[in-house]
Amino acid sequence: MRRLLPRHTEQTTYDAGMVVRREVLGDAHVDRANAAVTELTEEFQELITRYAWGTIWTRPGLTRRDRSIAVLTALIARGHHEELAMHLRAAVRNGLTVDEIKEVVLQSAIYCGVPDANTAFRIAREVLEGQEG
Repeated sequence: MRRLLPRHTEQTTYDAGMVVRREVLGDAHVDRANAAVTELTEEFQELITRYAWGTIWTRPGLTRRDRSIAVLTALIARGHHEELAMHLRAAVRNGLTVDEIKEVVLQSAIYCGVPDANTAFRIAREVLEGQEG
């Protein structure tokens, strides 16, 4: 039988999420996002920090590199271009090379569609220009 992990408090999960979010996306991005929080968006920002970053990105089953590969593929498939640019930068921060990112986009062309991969290559070129393979 699988042992359940001790339940963390929401604050503990949020704090862990904020650490990972800053490490993956960078302080400048997180500071801009936090500065743009409004009464309307405050609970959403807390939710994604606690749930996405504090619950999912902190799990031990995948490395951050592997998570970045999965995220890039999902964003390409769903056409989330603004998020793709942000996560391309994060993928490099998580250790992916430009050549590895190229392979992820090529792979996505087959399973997500050539038009989606074409757009992803355009965004990657803009984001990664000047970085080594």
